[in-house]
Amino acid sequence: MANTRSALKRVRQDRKRRLRNMRVRSRMRTFVKKANALIVEGQKEEAIEAVRQAISEIDKAAQKGVIHPNNAARRKSRLMRRFNAIAL
Repeated sequence: MANTRSALKRVRQDRKRRLRNMRVRSRMRTFVKKANALIVEGQKEEAIEAVRQAISEIDKAAQKGVIHPNNAARRKSRLMRRFNAIAL
């Protein structure tokens, strides 16, 4: 366990940040899973909205520093590639 006041504060900060990061990452993954499920089912109209929301959540996670910007770009690229395969 931490001994100094600054180390104790750092532990508290890290815990709060970890919980926030988990919430943001979980929300992002949920939206991506929903979009992927609709893409696999071939429901184009619903998939359009789901992909838009998933990309928005990915961007928010990157903006908050939860995931790296390159990671966000890769996730969006893969999602769009899957979506475009059924859109054609």
